[in-house]
Amino acid sequence: MMFAQIDTPAVLIDLDVAEANIRKFQAHCDHHGLKLRPHIKTHKLPMLAQAQIAAGAVGITCQKISEAEAMISEGGISDVLITFNIIGAGKLKRLRRLADKVTLSVVADNRSVADGLSGAFADAQTPLDVLVECDTGAGRCGVTSPEEAAGLADYIDGLAGLRFAGLMTYPPVGADQKVQRWLNEAVDALANCGLKASVISNGGSPGMWHAQNVSIATEYRIGTYIYNDRSLQVRGVCDWADCALTVLATVISVPAHDRAVIDCGTKVLTSDLLGLDGNGHVLGRPDITIAGLSEEHGVLTADNINLAVGSRIRIVPNHACVVSNMLDQVILVRGDTCIGPQSVTARGKVW
Repeated sequence: MMFAQIDTPAVLIDLDVAEANIRKFQAHCDHHGLKLRPHIKTHKLPMLAQAQIAAGAVGITCQKISEAEAMISEGGISDVLITFNIIGAGKLKRLRRLADKVTLSVVADNRSVADGLSGAFADAQTPLDVLVECDTGAGRCGVTSPEEAAGLADYIDGLAGLRFAGLMTYPPVGADQKVQRWLNEAVDALANCGLKASVISNGGSPGMWHAQNVSIATEYRIGTYIYNDRSLQVRGVCDWADCALTVLATVISVPAHDRAVIDCGTKVLTSDLLGLDGNGHVLGRPDITIAGLSEEHGVLTADNINLAVGSRIRIVPNHACVVSNMLDQVILVRGDTCIGPQSVTARGKVW
């Protein structure tokens, strides 16, 4: 396939860049003695999960059971952490089946979830490892105090079919000292219950180069780093050259000297702003703003748009992870060489 043959809009993945990102952060973790457990929600591709494992990752992180099922069936992955409260008889049956195939661990932040897990694994030969999810300041899921973490850990450890395995947190950005103190206090509270956290799982791409600052953590979970995106470039986490995922779009209208319209909108670039102005960065044209999106249209503005109908542009989206979930396939490239289409195996795996 030649670049000119690619129908737009298309999501391009530069494997040279993605593989360099894998190596670079794996080396960072190796240097600081951190185990790396990448999150596949960003790429949803077994081939890239395999590349992450080959580079030294200890396993993968999934958000949903269906993601894990896809990675296991097509990627041969053998160690999975699912970082989502799992509720419902159907999901628990599927979780039990997964545990027969791989080394599996999950999280819980309340007793109801723990009770459900116990009901599904009470007669299992090997207990299910459960990490207590901790809210160290990001305000999402998680127990809200170290004392609650210890209390829930003690409860989990007493349930049939379960084994308390450690602590997990998605931390607030730039609050490493706060997170370290929180987790230290939780470890002390666990010790008072006679428990030890074998795993302390921290993570997030915005804080990736400071992962070592939460020194109590044993592993780091990270997703966006493999592709990077505009949100990380704006934070100074990466450069444009480190962005492996771009959206190729075609100009379909130039109705004014300061405005053009492209053939992709929210159904490709998504509506995620992440606090930014505009809906992406046009490579080579920092003067252009992606000022608005409807479902299939994107409106570009600039003092002088200087584009013609049929012109093609490449866009670094605000948030790469959600773009990965929008199309059935991506186009693999290496620099200026087009390799061809690749099905997105875990696309739409949200249950």
